[in-house]
Amino acid sequence: MVEFLKEAAHVVPSKRQLDWFEMERYAFVHYGVNTYTDREWGEGTEDEKIFNPTALDCDQWVEAVKSAGLKGLILTAKHHDGFCLWPSKYTEHSVKNSPYKRDVVREAAEACKRGGIKFGFYLSPWDRNSKYYGTPEYNDYFCNQLTELLTGYGDIFCVWFDNACGEGENGKKQEYDFPRYFELIRKYQPNAVIFNDFGPDTRWCGNEAGEARHAEWAVVPSELCFYSEVQTGAGPMAEDGSLSYMYNTNREIGTMPNILYSKGLVFAPAEIDMSIRPGWFWHENEEPHSLERLYNTYLRSCGANACLNLNVPPTREGKFDERDVKRLKELGDLIRETTENRIPCTVERIGGTPTQPVYELKTEGPVEIGCVVLREDLTHGQRVEGFRILGIDDENKADYALFEGTCIGNKHICELEDPFAVQNPLTGHTNKKLSGVRVQITAARDEVFMREIYITKGKSVCEQK
Repeated sequence: MVEFLKEAAHVVPSKRQLDWFEMERYAFVHYGVNTYTDREWGEGTEDEKIFNPTALDCDQWVEAVKSAGLKGLILTAKHHDGFCLWPSKYTEHSVKNSPYKRDVVREAAEACKRGGIKFGFYLSPWDRNSKYYGTPEYNDYFCNQLTELLTGYGDIFCVWFDNACGEGENGKKQEYDFPRYFELIRKYQPNAVIFNDFGPDTRWCGNEAGEARHAEWAVVPSELCFYSEVQTGAGPMAEDGSLSYMYNTNREIGTMPNILYSKGLVFAPAEIDMSIRPGWFWHENEEPHSLERLYNTYLRSCGANACLNLNVPPTREGKFDERDVKRLKELGDLIRETTENRIPCTVERIGGTPTQPVYELKTEGPVEIGCVVLREDLTHGQRVEGFRILGIDDENKADYALFEGTCIGNKHICELEDPFAVQNPLTGHTNKKLSGVRVQITAARDEVFMREIYITKGKSVCEQK
């Protein structure tokens, strides 16, 4: 068991996964015929002529997502209805037969390049329009369309898949050849991360509500992400049975009790998915979610060892709704004023052991600390299983407990003053100024390597809003 846990500590990410983590948050853009039918899922029988944006402005999309600090944009090049936002050679169900006629994928990709953010696309495997769906020939059809997107639009940072699957014309569900799809992506866009429910690069968190698990490990059982590279042998209890049936719903899929039952471990971090409004496509009668909810989603994704994919749907005109644009800027401003607003301090390791180090952060004088941000150096693997934060009060010569957490991973944002009262502190907010904090790692799978520890502003800034 000890040897297996040491193996688990050395499961490491690829360069493309590390690059993806650095992006932290990016936009999803659901746009297509559903925008004009006021539906979420199309039938595949929609008249191409209904797609008719009168003021498509991808530069407006880019500026809006940048205001929220989003560093990329993933466009729904094709949803389940099979309508293509580019003039695909392999179907008539596309923009080429619409009044608009122009290549929306190209316009979005070029706008991202001009705006200095990365571009990706979603290509739904489920195609309710294709006559080939439900037959072996469909995988050829899909690969042809995938190749068009991979080779015609510059660098791609993410290719996004889901496993949606419905009935084809012949009454059979399609068997997707994902290994073949992945091979094409690695050939033409080797730096692109592939999102899929089952890996290989990033995985679904299990919901569309913006909720991460309490302990969102990037190192998970291979049974959960069987398209990912297995980096260990089987766990010591794997032969006793599998817990794979609970992996998608279990709140602690990467914790010790579960990995001991695994057939091996993979590095497959979670993506947290959520739309800025209730629907994924634009509906006039919907309003964006509150700033409170969006900010908490950011904390529970980017601040909990995951990345955030926030959907923003264009209107029938082809622009983002001004209500959504306003909310995006509010979110970006709040993040910049809180978790990204660093307080100058010194950081020093003051003792402990290789697996339980202690760090001290000291400020020049008493300050009101909002957050403590912890980051592991994932090039060594994800290792921390428990930590504790203590406040340093030089005036009273006292250290007292502020926060207790489990795993860290790429980033863990520990709120000491939560502007929306969703937090996990050991003590309530007292408006007391501190001269620093002490971070104690209480449990780890092997020697701990911290990449960064810093403190930021908090509630005092938020209250000005």
